Amino acid sequence: MIFVRDKGRMCNNILQYGHVYAWAREHGQRAISMRFAYKYRYFHICHTPWHNFFVYVLAKFAAKSGLLPVAGFHSSDENSEAMKLLENSKWLVVEGWEVRFYNLFLKYKHEIISLFTFDKSIATKTAAMMQANSRPTSIKLGIHVRRGDYKTWQGGKYYYSDEQYADVIQRFASLHNDNDVDVYICGNAPDLSGIKERAESEHVRIHCPYGNPAEDLYMLSVCDYIIGAPSTFSLVASMYHDTPLYWMMSDKEDIRFDFFNNMFKHII
Repeated sequence: MIFVRDKGRMCNNILQYGHVYAWAREHGQRAISMRFAYKYRYFHICHTPWHNFFVYVLAKFAAKSGLLPVAGFHSSDENSEAMKLLENSKWLVVEGWEVRFYNLFLKYKHEIISLFTFDKSIATKTAAMMQANSRPTSIKLGIHVRRGDYKTWQGGKYYYSDEQYADVIQRFASLHNDNDVDVYICGNAPDLSGIKERAESEHVRIHCPYGNPAEDLYMLSVCDYIIGAPSTFSLVASMYHDTPLYWMMSDKEDIRFDFFNNMFKHII
């Protein structure tokens, strides 16, 4: 039994667990997510056997007391020792962001997506909101605004202003002059209205529903295109339906979409 743990945000945890799940699946073992045993309880995996608070506490205690070995994938330099533990221990805890099995992840990608199917209440509520707001033949564009820690991360390189997000929306719309565009914006900023004020037009309609993390993730996942600052949130959203994703590496470059199967190998 492999218990997967880490800190970090929801979509970091999804990707980390996906890699370990894929390795375990390939080697006839079982992987349990300690994170989704007690937190972010929006997904099918949270209601499967072993994913409960009691198991989380038990595994945490066993690791802390030394009853379970801990394989720490915290940097590429440490991965060899962590791999030895992973390969030679039947029961252990795996932690760290650097655990990566790209080919196995893609092999079991559909199973991983199935594990992270959204709870019915999340999907029903968000789908109804989008159906009520979208025009019949419009293109649905999802925008993920990342603020918060991005003000200092990488020197604020990907901390974009309302004007910069509005500009990329307008540039996207100019590439689709024959269609209306319904833009669905989410993010970790408390007020997204500044983007709406700058980008909305007769051709472009902006929607800011301010959902919870799972509602926002579902919303992005069912859009036709996704744009945002480099983030695992938009990356995981694109995973569900192979939605074209454009990461804003700067506010000046041309819009170029790519797909999850390539982009998840190049996480910043």
